Amino acid sequence: MIRPFRRQHPDGNSMTTPPSRRQFLESTAAAMMLVPMAEAACGEEPNRRPRIAALASTYFYLSHAYHIVGRFLDGFTVYGDDRAPAGREATSHKPAFDVASLYIEQVAEDSDLGRAKAKRHGVRLSPTIEDALTLGTGKLAVDAVLLIAEHGDYPLNEKLQKLYPRGAYFRQVLDVFRASGKVAPVFIDKHLSYSRAEGQRMVDQARGLGVPLMAGSSLPVTWRLPELEIPLGRPFRDVLVASRGNLEIFGFHALETLQCMAERRDRAGKPQGVKSVTYLEGEEVWAAADRGVWSWELLKHALGRSHTLNPGDIRQNCRDFATPSVRDASTILRGPNAFVVEYVDGLRATSIILNGHVDDTTVAVRTQDSQGRETIVSTLTYLPAPPGARFFDPLVLRIEDFFRTKKPPYPAERTLLTGGILDAALDSRVRGHVPVPTPELAGIDYEAPADSGFIRTPLAEPRPNRL
Repeated sequence: MIRPFRRQHPDGNSMTTPPSRRQFLESTAAAMMLVPMAEAACGEEPNRRPRIAALASTYFYLSHAYHIVGRFLDGFTVYGDDRAPAGREATSHKPAFDVASLYIEQVAEDSDLGRAKAKRHGVRLSPTIEDALTLGTGKLAVDAVLLIAEHGDYPLNEKLQKLYPRGAYFRQVLDVFRASGKVAPVFIDKHLSYSRAEGQRMVDQARGLGVPLMAGSSLPVTWRLPELEIPLGRPFRDVLVASRGNLEIFGFHALETLQCMAERRDRAGKPQGVKSVTYLEGEEVWAAADRGVWSWELLKHALGRSHTLNPGDIRQNCRDFATPSVRDASTILRGPNAFVVEYVDGLRATSIILNGHVDDTTVAVRTQDSQGRETIVSTLTYLPAPPGARFFDPLVLRIEDFFRTKKPPYPAERTLLTGGILDAALDSRVRGHVPVPTPELAGIDYEAPADSGFIRTPLAEPRPNRL
């Protein structure tokens, strides 16, 4: 199994080794409260490869289903497999799972690629979620579930949330588990739900049935330029993310970036949870910085890592932004737009959408170095562009590890918290930008993994040319 993640040696030098499974997963077993599980079809076909049911809202060119399911079907290239003789060769990696079934809710005749893909690979096209999980047998017949309800024709509510049916899909999956007396690991792409209440129910239901659950964004595991792993338990004074894109659809990615840093702080015994969230926009974002709500200094450090920084004045660049003619354009707003997060332990963190000024996502953290001196660290969470969208490579590697071990690389509570923060921020927006208390998020707690799981191998062929 390829695990292309590099850790730091205690002497400070990097070394290419698989991450410590004990360090990375030690906190997740308690969080998931797993009960003994029966393997789907265990004992019936002892030599077969494990099978996946893929559930997709839609499947078209460059959709999330296209990228994630496609990698399980076709494989992808990994550079720097630590098992290779020189440790740098390209490896064609195909996950050790068979996609047994594909359910597609919305099939557009002019753009669908899922049906042809399934036919080429001998994948069962299932008319229902129940059929995808049972393969027509009447009982659970797969070993893992990919739930990808991203993209498709779904309504927007007043908060500009797209009402993707992740919760509805998950309830149907649980119905099959209950009827079969068996469960399997489930990965949910991006949010658990647009609703923080529904997200909490999903986590509670998974825990109650002993369902291994993983969810979230690719940004916590994609390349960090430069590499940045903040040791657990460092004091944090401030965290700031500078990002772009759709208010809700990409705002989630920005908050996942924020939380995968904030979760590593010394919380002085307090939970990870959040006590309030405030949405700001336009001139009030700059005014908040002048009042000290968020830090101009941290923004400078974050923007210093951007590969897309627009020259010129940040305020004017945001004013000049023109919404592109793309899918869901109505949710791409002229900036700035800010989510201000107040944690239970007193940490304040801010995510700012700067459409017109940047087109990537960077983060800066005010913390302490190993000598106890204040320092600001920063990085770019790098998203290689389509059509390859290589940031799906590390995400699929992590999903594959999860399906194999039945232990998520980071707790689903992280995604529960980030989705809840986003939902509360959008509440604040429609309520006139007032702080929204979040007692339902205050008690959410989990321990961050020692290795956060971002990929350390080269993005592309690293060998120099010889002339």
